[in-house]
Amino acid sequence: MSQRESGYERIDRDLYETPEWVTEALLPHLPACQTVWEPAAGSGKMSRVLEGFAGTVISSDIADGQDFLAAQGFHGDAIVTNPPYAQATEFIEHALSLTASSGVVAMLLRTDFDHPKSRQHLFSHSAFSKKLVLTKRIKWFEDSKGQPSFNHAWFVWDHRHKGPPTLAYGP
Repeated sequence: MSQRESGYERIDRDLYETPEWVTEALLPHLPACQTVWEPAAGSGKMSRVLEGFAGTVISSDIADGQDFLAAQGFHGDAIVTNPPYAQATEFIEHALSLTASSGVVAMLLRTDFDHPKSRQHLFSHSAFSKKLVLTKRIKWFEDSKGQPSFNHAWFVWDHRHKGPPTLAYGP
């Protein structure tokens, strides 16, 4: 499959703000949460949607001097984010270690993120519980011309999950 060029320059640190509908599509697939951390929050679009779902939302971003990959602990229910693509594997691995006792991790990624052999350890992990495929493509820029090039999905790990992962479809 060929990939087409978007016509836009890459944004520094992969700061692509997640439209509200994308986060809203995830919410019915998450267990109830009191505290959610959004560690790549940018301007806070995803965090604002999460505030209507969880009691407390912690927002941080490397642009504010808070490097998620250097974080030593987390006392909450879930880590939910659209990670910088180049660091997505590290984000997932670190989030899984921070939530190892009973938490949930949800990452927004391209639908084929689970294809490479080098990432299979993430998807054979006992906590991997769901892939939520978005049936609409994400429009990252309000003024973009043409149709978006990539399909995306939410990948969810839940340390309380039992059984095989499930596949679901969202808007």
